[in-house]
Amino acid sequence: MAARRRPTAHAVALAAAAVLAGAGGCGGDDEGDPLQVADVLQAATPATSPQATVRPAGRVLTLDAAASAIVVDPATRTLAVAVTSPDRLLLFDLASLDSAPRTMPLPGAVEQLDLGAPGELLAPVRAAKALLRIDIEAAEPTVRTVQLDGHPAAAATIGDRTVVAMADQVQVLAGDTVVHTVAKFEGAADVVAVGGRAAVLDRLRTALFTIDPATGDLGPGLRAGNGATNSVGDRFGRVLVTDTRDGELLAFTADPMIMRQRYPVPGAPYAIAYDAARDLAWVTLTERNEVVGFDVAGGEPVERYRMATVRQPNAVAVDSDSGTVIVASGTGEGIQVVQHE
Repeated sequence: MAARRRPTAHAVALAAAAVLAGAGGCGGDDEGDPLQVADVLQAATPATSPQATVRPAGRVLTLDAAASAIVVDPATRTLAVAVTSPDRLLLFDLASLDSAPRTMPLPGAVEQLDLGAPGELLAPVRAAKALLRIDIEAAEPTVRTVQLDGHPAAAATIGDRTVVAMADQVQVLAGDTVVHTVAKFEGAADVVAVGGRAAVLDRLRTALFTIDPATGDLGPGLRAGNGATNSVGDRFGRVLVTDTRDGELLAFTADPMIMRQRYPVPGAPYAIAYDAARDLAWVTLTERNEVVGFDVAGGEPVERYRMATVRQPNAVAVDSDSGTVIVASGTGEGIQVVQHE
């Protein structure tokens, strides 16, 4: 395995850029924006996967649709899968994944599923300008729709607030009411809780920012490689980010905002999930139809597992109770389930 690339003077320069961003130089329209990498911004996307030539590890559940997002809800022992054509949500019982899922229609494509209150899913729908709060505890899921002034892409719960990433802005909700709007973004597309803060990934500017949900204050911003796509928080208070263009796994602390690790992961890393019980970050490689499990408890990631996946592994989730890893195909080639102790 290749040696880790250590932060260079470039990373130090980016730390200085973070100070500038925190001082207000965050908007894409601002002159001399230190975090904007090009005149024309284009978000990184998953690589187009080749045809699979190796049998996927574990077992594959047949799925007649492309999956766009998945998440495991430990409170209800449910695997939630958002699929397209038509847009709908599939709810599988983790104890009997071979059984038919509960199904509910969605008013548009869902790019990311997150957990809200226990037994609640957060499903942002860009096309509908809505955040769906889906109660999945009952036999028949119920939906509460929160209409928003924008196109939500991702959401996360931090304390009693919900932080919603909406491309050119981030909105903070208390209950279903918007209490803060932060309009300093170009392509806010992912948000995770880290400590008492929200870490927001701006895919267009490939940069990471923090927001205080209580006040709506925007903290420092820091460049996250050259093509950051997805992120997840870990139990050490870090944000782990996949840089799809550069083929790297990045690790940041949010307070202070510092890049702590930068590790090469060839193969167009894209989706990421974190197993808090085992300190494993599971990263899909869309260029190779693989998923890699990294031990992230130490000073640098250590590869522990590498497995063949279904084609186009655009989404991954993990059940921390059992260690089961679940990968979903973005081309309708199934849901892969791999048991891990």
